[in-house]
Amino acid sequence: MSNSGSTPPFSRFEWMIAWRYVRAKRAEGGVSVMTWISLIGITLAVFALVATMSIRAGFRTDFVDTILGANAHVTVYQTLVADDRGNVSRVIENPDDMAAALRAVDGVTRAAPLVRSQVMANHASANAGVEVYGISYDDLMTIPRIVEPEESLGDITQFENGIAIGSGVARELGVTLGDKIKIISPNGTRTAFGTSPRVSAYDVVYIFTAGRYDIDRTRVYLPMAEAQLFFDKDGVADEIEVMVEDPEAVDDYLRDILLAAGDRGLVWTWRDSAGSFLRALTVEDNVMFVLMSILVLIASMNIISGLIMLVKNKGRDIGILRTMGLTEGSVLRVFFICGASIGTAGTILGVIVGCLFVIYIDPIFSLINYFSGGGVWDPSIRGIYHLPAELNLKNVLASMALSLGLSWTITLLPARRAARMNPVEALRYE
Repeated sequence: MSNSGSTPPFSRFEWMIAWRYVRAKRAEGGVSVMTWISLIGITLAVFALVATMSIRAGFRTDFVDTILGANAHVTVYQTLVADDRGNVSRVIENPDDMAAALRAVDGVTRAAPLVRSQVMANHASANAGVEVYGISYDDLMTIPRIVEPEESLGDITQFENGIAIGSGVARELGVTLGDKIKIISPNGTRTAFGTSPRVSAYDVVYIFTAGRYDIDRTRVYLPMAEAQLFFDKDGVADEIEVMVEDPEAVDDYLRDILLAAGDRGLVWTWRDSAGSFLRALTVEDNVMFVLMSILVLIASMNIISGLIMLVKNKGRDIGILRTMGLTEGSVLRVFFICGASIGTAGTILGVIVGCLFVIYIDPIFSLINYFSGGGVWDPSIRGIYHLPAELNLKNVLASMALSLGLSWTITLLPARRAARMNPVEALRYE
């Protein structure tokens, strides 16, 4: 091996020596137990990283999807104005004309006038606070999460003959299709004995599950004419619900929308209503990635322990190889291959297990929920009905790059120590 100095890096014999060291049993001076501990540690750490980032990505996607699927991308309303009697109002006097002007804006896909108010719903002895959306049938049919919800009962084409309510409202009031519910507004007609609440009863013709607990628990839809009559807003609307082609770039449409809305026009986007939550999600994503990275780092430290023991046990072998002409670079590469192969194998296994966990997360979580007696996931707290997960190539590649980078870098430390070992000192007591 006198010509080993000219041997190219990572030659076949280097891989052969490294493989013998990795799979050597403890009786042979190897550290197979530490090898397995390192491998399992890296696998679990990468699995945790992939699963966590996928769940975070799925949660964000599901949250945004339910917002955009059942809410306006942009809400257009007007500034307050006082009439001759001193009554202050912000109602839109010509909602159809404004909606037509908004639909003409490039990129706007929908503009629907709404009458909107908070009232109390009643059935028998059950009461619930709800938010009424007065909307026309044609406009209702353009709301994705209402027309094509996760679950529904009834026929939405019968909307003009009754009221559409969220599944949470139906559960709270204990009603089903065909039942009548009362809508009670405290802002009623004024009489000599005070203000008399407005009360009207409507047949439940459609029950929807939009996928967000807060929407299903509070929202009901009334035909526009009925809502205008009930709230005494004949011919006017409270706001215009606007949807655009690219809701992620909603700010790009605001200038043209404001111009179409007129001098008194104001806008409120979905980012304004959910922006703080989305920013919190971004911060949590970054924090979780850092925490999981620390977990991967800790698992990678096992590689150092194993390689240090391996270098110590193989000191005699290193001395013999060096006296036979093996260079420091070859020794370094041998032990680098030992550690890097453990890190690489653990990373690949961790990615595979993590991806399988994400793919089968629903049956896995159902099993956990079954053995725990249920109640593990509370939609009233988390806002959605299930634990979402989304396999994202970017997250998977980031997890692999982090694990490989840490495990390969850490491997260099004990490998460098082995390469610098003096062969005379290594063989002195042999």
